[in-house]
Amino acid sequence: MATRSGVSDALDPANAARSTLKLENTEKRDTLIKIEKRYQKQWQESGVFNAAAPSTSEIAAGSIAPSDLRQKHPKYFGTFAYPYMNGTLHAGHSFTASKVEYTAGFARMQGKRVLFPLGFHCTGMPIKACADKLTEDVRRFGKNFEGYQEEQAEWEEPVLAPTQAETKEDITKFTSKKSKATAKGVKLKYQFQIMLALGIPREEIHKFADANYWLRYFPPLCKRDLNNFGARIDWRRSFVTTDANPYYDAFVRWQMNRLKELNKIQYGNRYTIYSPKDGQPCMDHDRTEGEGVAPQEYTALKLKVKEWSPDAAKSIQGKIPESANVYFVPATLRPETMYGQTCCFVGPKISYGIFQVSENEYYVMTKRAAWNMAFQGVFFKNDKLPREASELPPVVELTGSSVVGTLVDAPLSVHKEGVRILPMDTVSPTKGTGVVTSVPSDSPDDYATVTDLAKKAEYYGIKKEWAELEIVPVLETPSYGKLAAEFLVKKLKINSPKDTKQLAEAKELAYKEGYYKGTMVVGDFKGEAVEVAKPKVKAQLIQAGEAFEYAEPNGHVVSRSADECIVAFLGQWFLNYGENDPAWRDEVLDYVRNDMETYSSETKNGFEKNLEWLNRWACARTYGLGSKLPWEPKFLVESLSDSTIYMSYYTVAHLLHSDIFGTQPGLLNIKPEQMLDEVWDYIFCRREIGDELLKASGISKSDLETMRREFEYWYPLDMRISGKDLIPNHLTFFLYIHTALFPREFWPCGVRANGHLMLNGEKMAKSTGNFLTLNDAVSKYGADASRIALADAGDGVEDANFEETVANQIILRMYTLKEWCEETNADLSLRSGPPDRNLWDSLFENEMHTLVHEAYTHYAATDYKVALKSALYDFTSARDFYREALAAASIPMHRDLVTTYISLQALIISPIAPHWADYIWQEVLQKPTTIQNALWPAVPQPDAGLTAAYSYIRNTSSAITSAEGHQIRKKSKGKSTQYDPEQPKRLTIYTASSFPSWQQKYIDLVKDFHAKSSLEDKSLNAEVGRMGEGKKAMPFVQALKKRIQTGEQAEDVFERKLAFEETEVLGQMLRGLRKTVPRCKGLQVVEIIEVEDGKKKGRIVASEGEGVGAKGEGRELLGSAESAEPGGPTFFFENV
Repeated sequence: MATRSGVSDALDPANAARSTLKLENTEKRDTLIKIEKRYQKQWQESGVFNAAAPSTSEIAAGSIAPSDLRQKHPKYFGTFAYPYMNGTLHAGHSFTASKVEYTAGFARMQGKRVLFPLGFHCTGMPIKACADKLTEDVRRFGKNFEGYQEEQAEWEEPVLAPTQAETKEDITKFTSKKSKATAKGVKLKYQFQIMLALGIPREEIHKFADANYWLRYFPPLCKRDLNNFGARIDWRRSFVTTDANPYYDAFVRWQMNRLKELNKIQYGNRYTIYSPKDGQPCMDHDRTEGEGVAPQEYTALKLKVKEWSPDAAKSIQGKIPESANVYFVPATLRPETMYGQTCCFVGPKISYGIFQVSENEYYVMTKRAAWNMAFQGVFFKNDKLPREASELPPVVELTGSSVVGTLVDAPLSVHKEGVRILPMDTVSPTKGTGVVTSVPSDSPDDYATVTDLAKKAEYYGIKKEWAELEIVPVLETPSYGKLAAEFLVKKLKINSPKDTKQLAEAKELAYKEGYYKGTMVVGDFKGEAVEVAKPKVKAQLIQAGEAFEYAEPNGHVVSRSADECIVAFLGQWFLNYGENDPAWRDEVLDYVRNDMETYSSETKNGFEKNLEWLNRWACARTYGLGSKLPWEPKFLVESLSDSTIYMSYYTVAHLLHSDIFGTQPGLLNIKPEQMLDEVWDYIFCRREIGDELLKASGISKSDLETMRREFEYWYPLDMRISGKDLIPNHLTFFLYIHTALFPREFWPCGVRANGHLMLNGEKMAKSTGNFLTLNDAVSKYGADASRIALADAGDGVEDANFEETVANQIILRMYTLKEWCEETNADLSLRSGPPDRNLWDSLFENEMHTLVHEAYTHYAATDYKVALKSALYDFTSARDFYREALAAASIPMHRDLVTTYISLQALIISPIAPHWADYIWQEVLQKPTTIQNALWPAVPQPDAGLTAAYSYIRNTSSAITSAEGHQIRKKSKGKSTQYDPEQPKRLTIYTASSFPSWQQKYIDLVKDFHAKSSLEDKSLNAEVGRMGEGKKAMPFVQALKKRIQTGEQAEDVFERKLAFEETEVLGQMLRGLRKTVPRCKGLQVVEIIEVEDGKKKGRIVASEGEGVGAKGEGRELLGSAESAEPGGPTFFFENV
């Protein structure tokens, strides 16, 4: 049991983040946040993010095709999944939202009109279930729960981490850490405790007993958090789902009506995950555990008892009529193998029940399996389903060990005299019926078990002959012959049923080979492929009354009302996804494969696999919040079925209503009842205007045209961004319904899926104190530091990592950069006047141009981590290089270049860090309007020669300083050094005037391959290897390739010319080197010696320092002088 302090800890909201980074000095952060608040207020007041299509007064309705309109006035429309309103947003939400954010900011800079809207999802069970729990808490303990007496809560293992779609601050569940040793959580028993744990004041909690209060409470908090994040959202288009908003309700009713008319919604009996407590299907978003779990269908066999074991006979005596038919009911996935049954297994320690099916028929199975069957027409009729397991009591309860030895008749088995019930320790009570029929010809588990039973018959308390019935071949496979199980058990050296790893491998091999390549060798379907015979055998068994269909969840499922779910076979309304409408499925598959942008192969593969197996989906329920099914109002549209095309509703929401509940009219003053199905048809380009539509709706032609203009301009959706966990449901449904209801030109352009977000390298979890809400992150680090850390977290479908140390370091970086921009912009000592640019000016300007183009490419590819590298880290590094080089040369920076740097830095980082950028733009550079309206800077293409020189300088400087550092470290460890780095020293740099002669043949080789446009051809490397000098030649060839691929003219590369004058560049570096390599006593002398191929002496071409030689003076070559070549200098240190 938990201590009271454990419960108290669980009730403390601060504990959710107790393991996160603690900040101390926050002065710089507070300064940046103050700036952020100023610009957030400015953006909201100015409505800078409010987007509009070109009006019909600008461009008349019908005068231009929608595609031409979008080409004439480019646009970007991006969304992420609207969050569920049972809690506030967490950092994982902001990670997904940030992808839309960065792309929206970049699209604005491309001159596009940008729409980024957000609604609030309220459909489904979670809110209603929690509200009902609170109603009971209030009834039991009083309005403010004053009647509650603190009690101990039980420790229990926490639920496995849910998907990103669920891991928000969800007030339907909470866990708290017990200890590192046990990693267990405190389960708070009552809903009001969960609310307290999330920081909701006790006196306000009772209001949440009204489900509608949740809809009023959480949307403003969501809006607050995203505004504080600096999101570029057009809030005019927001709404809540369900019939709480009559306009959205009309939209959902239209959607369902049209899908039914298209025969995409049908009614019929089918298996579905079901909550007995709630009395309705339990779909993915209705679950606290088991998202993605689906019904697993079996064939349930009826093995009639011929003779009971003595113990069982005693247990049932007087309780079951002697004339009754009693059946053991194993569930199998392989009915085609039933010819080979030799026995039937039970778990000796498992508790079984005998359940009455009819007056004279009884089934033996676990209570769990019987409870599943109760909802599949076995024990109850579908119009009188039970709510509690007590309504299905077993007639007799007995253990598996007591029925061992019972003789049963196994349908189809060649052993017509019957087979025995035998013990099997590995039978699972939570899978199937707890009764397992044995086919040792094709099941490695069964073969290993019967072999073990026969060897140890006395130990198991059975007769040896019971386990030694003849094993007959059932099917034949190319790889494993006619007895696959025996073959694999011997091949994998399986010695007992305890060799579980090898048995699992053998089972998979046997099943795949048998199903896809097997041929029946017995029975009515002898000679047929197993894949063809399987359904025939199943049908034959069912028709003979020897089997029936059975299904159960293929995983553990718990509903939001804490009910363990089962599978029910019910009449229900469903969306006809999958194989039952192959034309629809194939249309979506074709679109994913050939037309839709998925940004990664993993996302495309995820869609393809899901579309190949996804089947019918129940689209209605009776409990929760939502819109009523138009043709049968007792049902509500479930949460994953009313959220498929709501992105289209964003296009007109602001025209219909001005508040999220639709209580206030929008810009067109249209009433909800005017939004007929035919009106939606017109808006979404499914029909044209007619007099009957104008008359029936009472909406003017101009208003109808205005709504249609908004849709046909903003659609198709350019990018849908979501967690990868939504591919199996929401994102696939999203594609299905778009293809069904909209013309092809309005189908989604792209879906970008991202991984989940970890925090500090670990899963976010309140139970471990490693959890941040969006509000926590922004309050702790500020908006821009949080946004930069999110961009740095990663971009692929793999899980990303929000590192708090990065966010904390970003605060200092951005504050320091802000101060530098302010101070340097006001520095009167900067050079000014005509652009008499020195080498450093030219290199800096060229590197800025390079990085602007790089950043553009990365933003366009939605690779934000590398975009951040170019736009911030590399950009400030280029500034540092320029500043340090000029400082070493005692030359002031040029004002024009400093101003250009500050301007470009603000512009190219603004998609990610807009607050900082706008401050620099408006307050440092004194621009008259917000940077949110600024365009991407137009800069010249980089000069290849300057780019090469820049790289040369950085690489050469780095090599020299690294070598110096290496000698210092060696001396500090007491090791011998080539010179004393603490004493005055000379640096000699050797540069070659010509390339080594051996290289010419490789130049000719690369030139030949380049002429054939095959530099990436593997045969080039193979040819280099055959020429016999691979060790030195391969790096040389790779360097040539790189120069060509980075933009240098091939002619210059092949003519053995550098793109810059090497000795001139080294001469410019001289003074800087003396200041940047001043370790200890520093450099007294730097000389640059030019070396000719094959010569023993070189000549001085430049020098700096005391007592240097004259230009042109000869020098003996030292160290690695002979290894120098153009573009690859070597150097030598010595004491002076």
